[in-house]
Amino acid sequence: MISLVLLVQGRGVLTAAELAGELGVSERTVYRDVAALVEAGVPLYAEQGRYGGYRLVGGFRTRLTGMTREEAEALFLAGLGEAAEQLGLAEVVASTRLKLLAALPEGFRGAPEWTSRRFHLDVPGWWVGGEAPVLLVALARAVWTDREVEIGYRGEPRTVLPYGLVLKGGVWYLVASVRGRFRTYRVDRISSLAETGAAFVREEDFDLAGVWAEQAARFVAGMHRSEITVRLSPAGMGALRRVAEPPAVARALAEVGAPDGQGWVTTVLPVEGLDVAFDQMMRLGPEAEVLAPPELRARVRAAVTRMAARYGPDQR
Repeated sequence: MISLVLLVQGRGVLTAAELAGELGVSERTVYRDVAALVEAGVPLYAEQGRYGGYRLVGGFRTRLTGMTREEAEALFLAGLGEAAEQLGLAEVVASTRLKLLAALPEGFRGAPEWTSRRFHLDVPGWWVGGEAPVLLVALARAVWTDREVEIGYRGEPRTVLPYGLVLKGGVWYLVASVRGRFRTYRVDRISSLAETGAAFVREEDFDLAGVWAEQAARFVAGMHRSEITVRLSPAGMGALRRVAEPPAVARALAEVGAPDGQGWVTTVLPVEGLDVAFDQMMRLGPEAEVLAPPELRARVRAAVTRMAARYGPDQR
């Protein structure tokens, strides 16, 4: 019933069908609840006609719009949509949004709809499933309340202080402190979770975004254990950003040599391994030439030879 009043207060006028849809009940339930509210003294009235619906007598405003601490904290997750739902906060975020709408001056109430028609944050990656990891909600609760947990990760128990959760490319990561050092764990690889009963006090200047950026840079740098020497055309240099990680591209750009008479340049590209490097060179196609190591050059030559045979002169 409180939600019904807040909806009408926030929107100005709503039909029984619209209220039923918003609240997830039948129209019959809406009629019954409106009757109960009127009997309790809430000045709701039904207006007939094409633009009719339930309204509140002018000037009436409920005092039930005050936010709880949990709702105020959830306010900053209101734009995350599915991500907030995966964290188990959908109901709190919805309640916060409803109270905000009810508290807005009448002329501002169309702002959320105006914005949502123009801007949308699509958090998950393109080819990542929408299901949240099984332990995500319990882990979010520990992060929310600063509780120490013991997790099972890659077959080993680890006691960690869960400082924050990050959603990157549709994958959830836990940023945790282990013996005074921050480490990153993929949430979908955590096999078990249990609170130890101990609480921890996080530093007031802790910056999750800053720590994540540092961890991510270290993670990517650790991936690039090998390097290759390549010649790239101007088009190949332009396409390099689409086939390699930004840190690898930055290193290649820093070590690029002077262009030759055709505009081609030679540089060193950090790679995760020769299999990944082979895929990257094949994606660059005729805009790249592998100079070293010899085994990668031979592998690319063999692939190109097979392709040339397949796409040889038309026999028709």
